[in-house]
Amino acid sequence: MEQSREEFLEQFGGDYGYPGAPRGVDQMRVADFQRLQGTVYLDHAGAALYSEQQMADVVKDLTSNVYGNPHSQSDSSMAVTDQVTAARHQVLKYFNASPRDYKCIFTSGATAALKLVGECFPWSRESCYMYTMENHNSVLGIREYALSKGATALAVDIEEDKGLEKKHGSPSSDLFKISRHSNQRRGGDVLSQNCQNGSLSAVSENNWNLFAFPSECNFSGQKFNLNLVKLIKEGNLVGLPSQQQQGQWMVLIDAAKGCATEPPNLDVYPADFVVCSFYKIFGYPTGLGALIVKNEAASLLNKTYFSGGTVAASIADIDFVQKRKSIEQVLEDGTISFLSIASLQHGFKIIQMLTTSAIARHTSSLATYVRKKMLYMKHRNKKNVCIIYGQEASKVADLKTSPTITFNLKREDGTWFGYREVEKLASLSGIHLRTGCFCNPGACAKYLGLSHSDLVSNFEAGHVCWDDNDVIKGKPTGAVRISFGYISTYQDAEEFLKFLQSSFVSKPIASSNGHTLSMNTLNLVDNQSQQVVPDVRLKSIIIYPVKSCQGFSVQSWPLAAGGLKYDREWLLQGSGGEILTQKKVPELASIRTLINLELGKLFVESPKRKDKLQISLLENLTHLTAEVDVYGQRYEVESYDENVNTWFSEAIGRHCTFMRCSSSKKSLCTSTGQNGRLCRDTRSKLSFVNEGQLLLISEESVSDLNSRLSSSNGNGKQHVLVDAMRFRPNIVISGSTPYREDNWKRLHIGDAYFTSMGGCNRCQMINLHQNAGQVIKSKEPLATLASYRREKGKILFGVLLNYEDGSSGEETVAERWLQVGQEVHTSTE
Repeated sequence: MEQSREEFLEQFGGDYGYPGAPRGVDQMRVADFQRLQGTVYLDHAGAALYSEQQMADVVKDLTSNVYGNPHSQSDSSMAVTDQVTAARHQVLKYFNASPRDYKCIFTSGATAALKLVGECFPWSRESCYMYTMENHNSVLGIREYALSKGATALAVDIEEDKGLEKKHGSPSSDLFKISRHSNQRRGGDVLSQNCQNGSLSAVSENNWNLFAFPSECNFSGQKFNLNLVKLIKEGNLVGLPSQQQQGQWMVLIDAAKGCATEPPNLDVYPADFVVCSFYKIFGYPTGLGALIVKNEAASLLNKTYFSGGTVAASIADIDFVQKRKSIEQVLEDGTISFLSIASLQHGFKIIQMLTTSAIARHTSSLATYVRKKMLYMKHRNKKNVCIIYGQEASKVADLKTSPTITFNLKREDGTWFGYREVEKLASLSGIHLRTGCFCNPGACAKYLGLSHSDLVSNFEAGHVCWDDNDVIKGKPTGAVRISFGYISTYQDAEEFLKFLQSSFVSKPIASSNGHTLSMNTLNLVDNQSQQVVPDVRLKSIIIYPVKSCQGFSVQSWPLAAGGLKYDREWLLQGSGGEILTQKKVPELASIRTLINLELGKLFVESPKRKDKLQISLLENLTHLTAEVDVYGQRYEVESYDENVNTWFSEAIGRHCTFMRCSSSKKSLCTSTGQNGRLCRDTRSKLSFVNEGQLLLISEESVSDLNSRLSSSNGNGKQHVLVDAMRFRPNIVISGSTPYREDNWKRLHIGDAYFTSMGGCNRCQMINLHQNAGQVIKSKEPLATLASYRREKGKILFGVLLNYEDGSSGEETVAERWLQVGQEVHTSTE
């Protein structure tokens, strides 16, 4: 790495690390960001990180001063008023906006600032709301206000000819190519003339229109030319006579993404509205943003609602109210977040020390370096690995190079790695990044080549924001985004590149213990070893009566239509209707269960309850509730009385409801979708399981995994070994060879037959384990499994089985039992 670092510094040393600042990035990282040790944080576009010194200064300030509600004349109130006034000036200075021309309105964030503009803008039926396709949903949301007032909305694509800009050196409408999308209008048959043919022509002196664009696209990192502000306001963008547009068009810049490295200079580009969120700049405070508004534009905003702090006088029982004259007081509802505002100075202190231009050069150097390396990555068949959206790779960092890289990854056969697979593996490597469309549907569709029909069909197929449907019909539904911030380092960049190289770039076939084939390919046993028929025996049987709680082992157990009798027949539902699992509620791992068939009772124990809960298996419950949804399957359930619910609520420390799957109406899995978390069986009855009725784990496969864990822990890492119980199996077998179970199609144990449903897709659950009553989370064994057990985005370990009960319709068949020690007969046909 040292040689690579030297090469990097040779090219970018003048820009990287703040050579002119009192402290360099490495010094700041050690002193003020100790919590990042072992972590690679690459989501600065999502949220910047606050420094430890910054928070120490905030705490010292708040614990040393008395700050009161500013709507008063007391000393504590006046102290806050002074802080707020200073903060407004500091914000205006950051955007180089003169206090004579602009006002700073504090809001709860950039979204609230955009909403304020949309609510108060003087829309009319002759108005037009024009916006670029590359915009955040919060900007698109303004469209609802425009359309509700009868205005027209219009999306446009803007392409810039940078060659002409360099040639002419001054802004001109010739620099931009405008592509217009369809007009949008509600409740009228006459479109606003201002939007016809993509024109910015005005209709009357009293008509106002709004154009919105981001200073930097939060999807691609594409930076927009701020000369658009003057061209639009002067009416020169589409070549119409300038006298027709005088004063008619107003411009809004969404600077939420771009202001961390290049805040719009409002003295040069006098936009009417600019919005920002401060956590995007220096991490803290959250829930605080600003609307920077030009005085003339503020005078046109028509705010209907009034609240505390916004009125000079009002009378309760008659229609009388006089609003205050100050723009800030009129537009800021209620008591502003004055303690957060007082904390801004400590964030700006860091930015002033480094300067935004130095931050831009620093982050651009890292992004340029990584982008170039990504484009050079090739599979063994010389095919590209990384598809980068929105920006060309630049050899030299400059202020125009975004610190954001958005991409997708391809396999060597040309198919896509799903972005959720990338995110999952990145998490295991301690890398924090972002996936999806980042609330920017226009840019997402544009760069991914998704048509309207694609978007609609994806939605109809069940795809919504933040789900796991990352590839549908061979097309990505989103992307992966990394973004550098002022505290990012060269080491962060190298760790990310190493992660891509080791996890997604195909390499020549290598052999290890006879079980490894190649990178990104599931490792099956070879055909020759498959010919040997070992003495495979049933080693353990485990029942989990309550979903996500502890199970218990038995020597023998009966089978039912849904698998092992009473397995996953109960669950806990949260107060919001959600199904509780160990992922959400780790306390479930401490709840012990046991079923005594002779007594016909379920026993439940918890370290937080002195009494043991006893529930009859044969109790006739009459409290039928509404259906519940468990990973896409619908179940009818029966509930218990409040005494039982109280017991469980106290055991896990939150309110919950204990429910049992209705014995007569266990779900028949009907889902055949692509979502890996949905059931793959379309015939069998299911209790509250995720995919298949039973999970089989091989002791030999666990041993092979442990040998890999041992070898990977040789570099001073903590020694981590696992047993079969870590994977919550129903049956454990022994006497086989590692991963032989991958090829089995059917199993015969005693007089019971089972069908293999394929490998079990593992998640972070297997990284949770108990130690001295505490639930501990680590990266293993999932990280090691990911290195050799991946197939098409899934990390597979163990196989799912369904029981062939031999019944048809309502026919009753004889009860069959599994017995520890029984021979396991398998078939690959």
